Amino acid sequence: MAVAGGAASPFDCRFRQSASMTRQLVRDLMTVGVETCTPDTPIADLARLLLENGGEEIVVLEGGHALGTVGVAQLMQAYARGEFQDLKAGDVLQEGVPQIPPDIPLTAAAQIMLDQRRNTLFLMHHAGGIEYPAAVLSYRHLLRHMIARDEQDLKDLGIYAERKPPLETFIQRRNAARRQTRSKEE
Repeated sequence: MAVAGGAASPFDCRFRQSASMTRQLVRDLMTVGVETCTPDTPIADLARLLLENGGEEIVVLEGGHALGTVGVAQLMQAYARGEFQDLKAGDVLQEGVPQIPPDIPLTAAAQIMLDQRRNTLFLMHHAGGIEYPAAVLSYRHLLRHMIARDEQDLKDLGIYAERKPPLETFIQRRNAARRQTRSKEE
C-alpha cells in the first residue's frame, strides 16, 4: 500500500519482499544452538533461563539423550498449582521433542506448529546413537520473518548467522555447569 505521493509505506508488502523471498526454508530462519538442562534442574532456574534468553522451551537431556521439553506452559501449570518451589525439570517435562527437518518450507513448518499445537520445533542431530537438539524454530522466528524489512533484520538467524566460536560456547557451558555444581554443594 502506498501513501500519498507514491512513497512506500512501512507496511507495503513490496518493501518486505527481499527478506521473505530469500529466506524460504527452516534452515534459513532457525537458531543454531538450543538451551538444554538436566532432569534435576530446578524449574525456577528454567524460568530464569527463558526470561534471560527470550526462549520458549528448553530441552531436557539425560546422558546426552533428549527426554522432552519444558516450556512456559509447563512452568505456568506448576505455578498455578502452587508447586513450583521444589519441582525439577524432570517433574514437569513434556515427553518427546517436537522435530522438524531443516529443508522444508517455512510455511509448512508453521502448519506443523499449528497442527501439533506447539510454538517451538527442534532440529535434532544424530551422532553415535545419541539424538540431541541442534537448532530451534519458534513462532517468534516466524513473526520476525513476517515483519522483516531486509536481511539485516534477520542477520542473527539461520545457518549463516554469526555465532560464537564452538570453543567459546563450550567454555561458557562448562563454566555454567561448574557454577551449578558449586551452588548445589553449598
